[in-house]
Amino acid sequence: MSKLTIPTPDDFHIHLRDGAALARTVADAASQCARALVMPNLTPALDSVAAVEGYRERIIAHIPEGTTFTPLMSLYLSDGLTPQTVIEAKAAGVVAVKWYPRGATTNSAQGVAEVSAIYPLLEALEAEDMLLLIHGEVTDPEIDIFDREARFIDEVLCDLRVRFPRLRMVLEHITTKRGVEFVRSQAKNTAATITPQHLLFNRNALLVGGIKPHYYCLPILKTEADRAALVEAATSGDPRFFLGTDSAPHAQSAKENACGCAGCYSAHASLALYAAVFDQAGALDKLGNFAARFGADFYRLPYNPGTVTLERVEQRFPETLPYGDTTIVPFLAGERWPWRLLA
Repeated sequence: MSKLTIPTPDDFHIHLRDGAALARTVADAASQCARALVMPNLTPALDSVAAVEGYRERIIAHIPEGTTFTPLMSLYLSDGLTPQTVIEAKAAGVVAVKWYPRGATTNSAQGVAEVSAIYPLLEALEAEDMLLLIHGEVTDPEIDIFDREARFIDEVLCDLRVRFPRLRMVLEHITTKRGVEFVRSQAKNTAATITPQHLLFNRNALLVGGIKPHYYCLPILKTEADRAALVEAATSGDPRFFLGTDSAPHAQSAKENACGCAGCYSAHASLALYAAVFDQAGALDKLGNFAARFGADFYRLPYNPGTVTLERVEQRFPETLPYGDTTIVPFLAGERWPWRLLA
């Protein structure tokens, strides 16, 4: 197969940042999908309806002329969030609340440290039928970073699933075989997004031959057995797994220093990245549902109109991209890639 036409996709996990960065990130997102679920971990965090609405307007202002793109907005689960805020957010069209355990990843300092503190909020989410999006890692510094997702599932998420059976949960950017097993163990109300970097690479890409900062993301890349389990889940046709890039831009100067900012910027070519994974797995026929149907179904959204077409024609990714007044190094910068999205 040299060309593949699929329904117009959604990206159910993306970071667009703010300010001058939006000129880059919104255009790239709009080139790949019709809708994108935008993460709320700005500084300060978007933990009020007014803050989310203001951010949505700034995003809309950067949508390229002639482009159809809808930002789906999420609210940050902070200590200051109340059940009343959840009710107001639902009325304002916010589709989900994002939970970052404090200290888990970029801009998570305002996250909740004690899970029992959020029980009233989870009750409100369940009552309002709003989704809870979960960065599923424990943050105890004594726990090995490669074990944090599995420990979160076993020590936190299993209990929450029992306490709040009607709450629709998305375990974001799963990275482990344990994550796949957990989602499959749930008959309903539980799903997961999977990123291109976790489908394409294991931790060797980050660590062998020297530390490579542009492969560093959180949750961190895991073992080859974990990567294989993710590929099998994504390409299986199981509707509980769908596309969420977790594309996360950092300026080149911030990424390539002792900071080691976590995040891979894949929004410039995310569909080509996924196409290569599905092609290698012999499952190109499954990409359309993974990219454009399963997420919409779980979020109870109508399907996007139209289609997009990918072709098996080699492209070379740029070494850098403009990013505000600086540059960003995109994921797989300079690499030759076997698929591309037709304009």
